[in-house]
Amino acid sequence: MVGLIGTATRFIIWFHRVRHNAEVFAPDVQRRTPGWAIGGWFIPFANLWIPRGIAQDVLRAGRPDPWAGELRHQRLLNSWWGLWIASNIFDRLAAQRYDAAEDPQAVHDAAGWLMTGSVLEIVAAVLALLFVRRLTADQNAKAMAGNPFPPEPQYPTAGGPVPGVGR
Repeated sequence: MVGLIGTATRFIIWFHRVRHNAEVFAPDVQRRTPGWAIGGWFIPFANLWIPRGIAQDVLRAGRPDPWAGELRHQRLLNSWWGLWIASNIFDRLAAQRYDAAEDPQAVHDAAGWLMTGSVLEIVAAVLALLFVRRLTADQNAKAMAGNPFPPEPQYPTAGGPVPGVGR
């Protein structure tokens, strides 16, 4: 449980940071404020689609051209998100079966369901890790490609020569 809480905390902090980065890269494609990158995870039922929408906007902002066609890594996002939701539902059903088991065969069957749920969670975690790595790499590449802020104009000091003006 400590590992889960620690990992979830670090993931949400990372998610909030990449959302802030997306604001710099392409603020006009962000549908929600950076605060939703944290709060969206804690709203029952809404946490099934709000964070995914934010992740999709952040993916778009990390592209060289945010308004171009199909998103890179969209299939990875959909696979991770779908498997994460499926594993949560499957875990709840498996836990109910385990709690209701009264004979050794029912306990055995329910334990099999719990192990299958664990495998789904592991696969979802691997996909989440791949998503984190690819989105982070995309944002890093975009940041290294150029300064998102225009350079400040250089003015000569008062009374000095004006560069580029012939004498």
